[in-house]
Amino acid sequence: MTKRALITGITGQDGSYLAEYLLELGYEVFGLIRRSSVGPNFSNIKHIIDDLNLLDGDMTDADSLRRAVHDSNPNEVYNLAAQSFVPMSWTSPSYTNNVNFGGFIYLLEAVKVYNAVQRFTGDKGSKVYQASTSEMFGNTGVLEGDLRTNSISLNEDSLMRPRSPYGLSKLASHRLAQIYRESFGMFVCSGICFNHESPRRGEMFVTRKITKAVAAIHLGKQDKLVLGDIHARRDWGFAGDYIRAMWLMLQQSSPHDYVIGTGVTHSVEDVVVEAFKAAASLAGGNLSTPWYDYIKKDKKYIRPAEIFTLRADAIKARERLRWRPTVSFEALIHMMVKHDLEQEGVI
Repeated sequence: MTKRALITGITGQDGSYLAEYLLELGYEVFGLIRRSSVGPNFSNIKHIIDDLNLLDGDMTDADSLRRAVHDSNPNEVYNLAAQSFVPMSWTSPSYTNNVNFGGFIYLLEAVKVYNAVQRFTGDKGSKVYQASTSEMFGNTGVLEGDLRTNSISLNEDSLMRPRSPYGLSKLASHRLAQIYRESFGMFVCSGICFNHESPRRGEMFVTRKITKAVAAIHLGKQDKLVLGDIHARRDWGFAGDYIRAMWLMLQQSSPHDYVIGTGVTHSVEDVVVEAFKAAASLAGGNLSTPWYDYIKKDKKYIRPAEIFTLRADAIKARERLRWRPTVSFEALIHMMVKHDLEQEGVI
């Protein structure tokens, strides 16, 4: 029997990669699409859109989520929809919480009711994946001394002290997943994913902002790259790797939460340096001055409460899921710069 999956946030970076992967595995894939005055952005899924079943819905509308679960009749539900731009969570904390936490309540309730009905037919109902985030840890991984480089790896049991409304909304949802798992016996897993990027990452996120700007600078179309704290360190991986881990979590016999990451950190400055290297190798030629001459710092891009370092301890995922990342940091940045140069028509 063909398995069915419902993906919220299917037009986003993770949702589009997951949809591709599930189609390759023979799934029937349903995706929740939020209608707006300007219409949904299908750029990430336009190449597979004819193979998808798209459903109208909104994470802040409980009725639409109930309809989506009923109409898709899913074996697996992947909740990837979120207000995930951390800076926006300070300017719109209520909206961030309504989407990220309130929407997850609506979705869990919809699945809980659906599963109760399915039990009468002998069906096991739906398994649920919740997209958690390393932002929930805050600065737990920072040790005394050099706040930017002296850190420890973070696992599923590490203390969580978020430092943004986004991180707090995600922590609330993370705990809610555990409550529904323990209280109602639902198969709910949370993937605590550390930073993962790709050419499909939104242009407001720092990695894509960097690769797009570096491509433009290399072509003489932009003068400066404006950034905030270039010393903040993150554990960056490739989104296409991380969606495999999401799928693997729901193939297990029992539900668990898993940290997903590479275990290696790089600074924002490292991203910039690697991006300039990639642009030079891909497009040819050299810039007239060093990379740092093109960087301008602006305090408005510094968070009210910064997280200095995040590094994953993904031993549990490696041992239980047999999951490992396949794309290195250097290859990831090279991939993103290549995409942005292709968008400029250079290569």
